Amino acid sequence: MGAGGEVRVSRVPSKPVRREADGSLFIDLWLRRGGAFEEDAALRLTPAEAEMLHAQLCYALDDETAELGGPFAERPDCRRGVLRTRRTP
Repeated sequence: MGAGGEVRVSRVPSKPVRREADGSLFIDLWLRRGGAFEEDAALRLTPAEAEMLHAQLCYALDDETAELGGPFAERPDCRRGVLRTRRTP
């Protein structure tokens, strides 16, 4: 990467988290320096690391549900990979 400027890392919004044959999970990232795109990267997590990140995000969000596009009554069930209906307040 070039010198100078603040480095920012953000998730590529159009790419879902993917699982490889060995069970590793990959999150595609964009790297920018000084506001200019520099390169793509991928964060590789083992299933255990992904579980820890999941738990830490849930704790940090304090059980707030992020709004997903589409009907608000449907939320993904990440344990089963299917949609289930969840009551909304």
